[in-house]
Amino acid sequence: MDILRFITAGSVDDGKSTLIGRLLYDSKSIMIDQLEAIEKQSRNREEGDIDLALLTDGLRAEREQGITIDVAYKYFSTPKRKFIIADAPGHVQYTRNMVTGASNADLIIILVDARNGVIEQTRRHSIIASLLRIPNVIVAVNKMDMVDYSQDVYNNIVIDYAALASGLGLQNVQYIPISALNGDNIVERSAALDWYEGDSLLSILEEVETGREVDLLHARFPVQYVIRPQTEDLHDYRGYAGKLVSGILRKGDAVTVLPSGLQSRISSIESGGVEAELAFAPQSIIVHLADDVDVSRGDTIVLSSDEPKLSNEIEVNLCWMTQKQLTPGSRYLLQLNSRVVKAVVKEIQYKLDVHTLEKQYGQENLGLNDMARVTLKTASPLAYDRYADLRVNGGAILIDETSHVTVGACMIQ
Repeated sequence: MDILRFITAGSVDDGKSTLIGRLLYDSKSIMIDQLEAIEKQSRNREEGDIDLALLTDGLRAEREQGITIDVAYKYFSTPKRKFIIADAPGHVQYTRNMVTGASNADLIIILVDARNGVIEQTRRHSIIASLLRIPNVIVAVNKMDMVDYSQDVYNNIVIDYAALASGLGLQNVQYIPISALNGDNIVERSAALDWYEGDSLLSILEEVETGREVDLLHARFPVQYVIRPQTEDLHDYRGYAGKLVSGILRKGDAVTVLPSGLQSRISSIESGGVEAELAFAPQSIIVHLADDVDVSRGDTIVLSSDEPKLSNEIEVNLCWMTQKQLTPGSRYLLQLNSRVVKAVVKEIQYKLDVHTLEKQYGQENLGLNDMARVTLKTASPLAYDRYADLRVNGGAILIDETSHVTVGACMIQ
């Protein structure tokens, strides 16, 4: 049974947590003790209603304020598929948390309040979905009960969002009218929305293609640890441990170690404590080389016939995730898989206007939640692929050198 990883995103009070709670509740994926607990904590329990948002709002501050602050993960399954759900915050100041939750998603559900239509935060989350190249998008027009289940209201929102999706190049966009509070079109089709001819939300989630198959063409093996026991029994043992993030490696393959460019052959591969003739992504393995070459944590072993790009100057689409402004000349640490290098911001090429999607040139700084194209210069060469070509070797983060806190998400171009 395969797994669908999806994230809900939208503005504050669009009903993201309630939607997830309704999915869990109506699909009978809630334990009895969980149900009893939220019944006791529900603010509306005197009226007999359950606050389904409490299923995901796990932090005390979230429950007190009735908002989502951090990304909450929930798991459930149906006879057709398993699901991992990330409930992302709606507040602008927590957009960075949404980026974290969306980075591994196969699908994003963007909630739009039927009363408000497409707003700034809808655009911002859609831009992030585009930058992260999330394969599937569902636009769920929520709170249809508050607009008398109006088909005209729904159609106007579809028209507005379709224009946005076209400008961003979003693929596989589906639209559905729902009421998360009442359960309309969540697990079953709703009679109140009889003019809608599509499937229920759960049916769409069960049938949609994940769209992110493991890349087996381009072998990329970032070294996480060099194993040298140096004992009498294992005096000459030298193994390079890590996760094969993409591709296939075979015993005897000619390989190159990057960024040094040293070449050798794979003498053996260990997987699960036993020797193997080959390994494929996403296995964790130990690689042994025929030659005694210098390999360290952060190096990448690749097939000599298929090397990634190697440069100390890269262009990235950047989502800035901290209050402290980014300016040209600022210095950070850049991490790509297990490699961490010092980096300096060479240039802000342009910032993306979330309202018009226009490129704003001549920017001197970036602020919280800004999205921009930036040129970075690294202290040592970086082996990378374009994010659009190979996400597992093209997504990086910027880290503050002093606090070691992540301050930016990078999609290498």
